[in-house]
Order: sequence, then C-alpha cells, then structure tokens
Amino acid sequence: QPELGKPMRNCYSLPGLDFTYGMYTHKRDGGVAEAIGHWDSVKAKPHKRVMPRDFVTMGRGAVDEGCTKAREFALYYNYKDTRCKDKDILRQGGQILPDMTFGRPSRPPTPIFDILQHRYKELWMENQRAQTKVQHSPVKKKPPAAQVRENRSSFLRTHPLPVKEESFWHPRRFEKVQAPQTHLMIKVSLSEPLQA
Repeated sequence: QPELGKPMRNCYSLPGLDFTYGMYTHKRDGGVAEAIGHWDSVKAKPHKRVMPRDFVTMGRGAVDEGCTKAREFALYYNYKDTRCKDKDILRQGGQILPDMTFGRPSRPPTPIFDILQHRYKELWMENQRAQTKVQHSPVKKKPPAAQVRENRSSFLRTHPLPVKEESFWHPRRFEKVQAPQTHLMIKVSLSEPLQA
C-alpha cells in the first residue's frame, strides 16, 4: 500500500542528479553569449513552382505535325512538354522588374488657382443660367389640326351605355311566368280532442 499522503512509487529506477532530460542540440548550443552576439539566419531556398501542362498549345502543335491517333498525341506530349506561363512574377525566387511601381497612381491634383478664383462656382452658375434660358424659351406650338369628326366608337368611349342588370337566378324565358300560389288550410276543431 502507498504511504499516507505520498504518491505510489513506480518500479523504474531514475537516473542520477547529473542527468539532463531532453535533446541536446549541437547547432545552437552556445549559451546566452552566442544568442546575444550572433544572429542565426537561415537562407531561403529558391522555390521553383511547377506549372501545369499547357495542353491547348501542345494539341495545336500535335495537329500541325499530323498526329491523328491517341498514341501519337501521347508521344508528342512526352516529346514537347510545354508548361503554362507563370503570370505572377512576385513569387519566391521571381525577379522584379527594375522600373516596376507598386500601387495605384494618384489622381491629378486640383489646381489651386481655379479654387481661389471661384472658377467652379462660375461654371456651375453658367450651367444654371443656360438651363433656365432653355426652360423659359417660347415653345413653338403646332398649328391646330383640322377638327376630327366624332364617330360611334369614340362617342361610346366617352359616353358608355348604362349596364343592364340581369338576374342570374331567373333566366329570361322564365321571367313572365308567375309562381303558383298554393295555400294549405288545416281546419282544427277545438271541441273534439285530438287523437294521437
């Protein structure tokens, strides 16, 4: 049984006090002096991107060479291994053009001379005057055309006929027929008792 207040002892024998746990690194084991006085830099390896095959260009070339069968096309593809062009030149290992400028061009500056002289206000006022002049200019009226005579369809369009109310439940052929009048008369004598 384990001792009271103590964990169970395992059956493995631990190494002595001079044993160091972990992995010993030979490359960076220089202590604080090497860490302060030396900057460990790693050179980046050039990354060569493998582009996919350009089957469109290879297919055109195979047709120009006279290939007609699938085996001939496969042999031509192995012989002429054409790859797509990498349009992105800013990848790792890519070369940047010396005269290349990054970013968007800035818009041309507003001339300060026109701002100080209120040139934009004058242009707006001229535009408003021109619009007002066009609006108030007399519009040439068309000469009155000959008066068109009114026909029946135009008269009915302006003066529609009154709608005739037609009964839905009484068709026209039954309108003049009167319903029969039947009267049921029951004579009850109060002197004689009713028999069930």
